[in-house]
Amino acid sequence: MTTTSFYPLLAALAAYLVGSLSFAVIVSRVMGLNDPRTYGSGNPGATNVLRSGNKAAAVATLLLDALKGYVPVLLAVVYGPRFGLGEGTIAMVGLAAFLGHLWPVFFGFKGGKGVATAAGVLMGVNPWLGLATLVTWVVIAAFFRYSSLAAIVAAVFAPFYQLLIWGGGPLALTVAAMGLLLVWRHSANIQKLLKGTESKLGQKAVAAHTHAAKHAPKRAPDTQSRHSTKHGAKQ
Repeated sequence: MTTTSFYPLLAALAAYLVGSLSFAVIVSRVMGLNDPRTYGSGNPGATNVLRSGNKAAAVATLLLDALKGYVPVLLAVVYGPRFGLGEGTIAMVGLAAFLGHLWPVFFGFKGGKGVATAAGVLMGVNPWLGLATLVTWVVIAAFFRYSSLAAIVAAVFAPFYQLLIWGGGPLALTVAAMGLLLVWRHSANIQKLLKGTESKLGQKAVAAHTHAAKHAPKRAPDTQSRHSTKHGAKQ
């Protein structure tokens, strides 16, 4: 086995490690915000960071999560051919970066849902495919105001765009795999959408202690104090 045969694996490993950088947590720490895993949906992603009320942190998270999917793929596209890396390696690099976001080695393998990172991968693989998927997300989000619904619809449509316009191959398999994983990661959101309890875009998270206090069982009145009060009134 030659040295060059290890290049695809090394490229995929590097992409996975980059994808493992949970920028929702990193940005929140840098900006002095609560850990996004402790409020709202508990998901370390841009949408949940937005629930903190800090739009700058949410935008930074969104861009960085997208870039960690885009940059590894772009590097594989630009520099891969000189190392004999083709479409199969590019597809593997994109999927590895996406899997790193879902199961980050640096954060206990507990990551986000991968919407922004998947968008970055698509932009790196094929900008037109990425743009078509992004437009789908924007249209659904603008009409229904549910980020999760927009992500699910975009994840379903992306593989069909790839197959119908650009054909099959390794890239189509990667797009399909990311789409299936995105829908699966949104299973809890699907249940909330069906029940009508899903949070809309921009809706602030309710603090955990406030939620607990609101739903805590009411304390029963002190029967001894009530008896003493009645007894005093009679006297």
